[in-house]
Amino acid sequence: MFNGKHITLGIESSCDESAIAVLADGREILSNVISSQIEVHKVFGGVVPEIASRHHLHNLPFVMDEALSAAGVTLGDVDEIGVTAGPGLAGCLLMGTAYAKAVAAASGRPLIGVHHIQAHILANLIEYPGLEPPFLALVVSGGHTHIIEVRGWNEFRVLGATRDDAVGEAYDKVARVLGLGYPGGPKIDRLAKEGDPFAIEFKRVYLEKDSLDFSLSGTKTAVINYLHKETQAGRPVNSADVAASFQEAVMEVVIDKTMTALAQTGYSTLAVAGGVASNSFLREKLASRCEKAGAKLCIPSPILCTDNGAMVASAAYRKAGLGLYSDLHLDVFPGLSIESGLAKLEAGA
Repeated sequence: MFNGKHITLGIESSCDESAIAVLADGREILSNVISSQIEVHKVFGGVVPEIASRHHLHNLPFVMDEALSAAGVTLGDVDEIGVTAGPGLAGCLLMGTAYAKAVAAASGRPLIGVHHIQAHILANLIEYPGLEPPFLALVVSGGHTHIIEVRGWNEFRVLGATRDDAVGEAYDKVARVLGLGYPGGPKIDRLAKEGDPFAIEFKRVYLEKDSLDFSLSGTKTAVINYLHKETQAGRPVNSADVAASFQEAVMEVVIDKTMTALAQTGYSTLAVAGGVASNSFLREKLASRCEKAGAKLCIPSPILCTDNGAMVASAAYRKAGLGLYSDLHLDVFPGLSIESGLAKLEAGA
């Protein structure tokens, strides 16, 4: 406790962000420090796991010092330490959990393993204090595209998921063939504002009737084929039109399926999470559709959509309230399911 407040430390290292945050009473951000590796991996066109792991090893102690200093607390003030234990890149997860276990052992603070998708969803609680389960969540990121029924803070049911590329993955691949560089999502979002979203008709894939699953590789491939065909024919390509038309095609399917899930479940609240939740087009279109449907839309500020320690602390705080702690034997789970895998994060599982 610190000044009568419950203090949670959150550590995130599932991909290329070394991030640590301090949260008071599960919602008040005292510090949220993120050390990005974008410049390191940009030259490779994407994240190189081994390089990312080494940078976590170097960065985490400095990020910890800055997070505690900015929050004005010490480890002795911390009530629990949350850390992402999966899913993610194995080496990166290992760096974060090893560091968290060392800090927990040295400080005597309890440890809580957190699911990465759970953390993204519960980041909404920081800015939407009235949000309570059950509700529907759309998770859109570089590695995940899920429609999830949130039944409780540690109880989830996946209603739909991608069968191939995640949204962020498709964006990165299209950005690469357009020569935009890495990371592709923000670059396509910006370029699309200059283009006509209906200039080119790209494939929309809805799969079988009533399915809430996604398949985005076909749309991505349609863009690549279009670019190859136009280049071979010697015709000029309007990159802004390509970006806008691709974004329209992908987001139309994502939004349509999400609104269908809302109607099917009868929920009146939609929480959006993950790095792609920062996309301005998605935010605008979802806001409009939810308003027409009479549904409440929750989307965190962009800083809470990308990987960060505050979202891990938010999830750890809720798990602490449920008495769901981990021990110092906590392992990492690169492919951890949000439905059946949560028990693996608690002691004795």
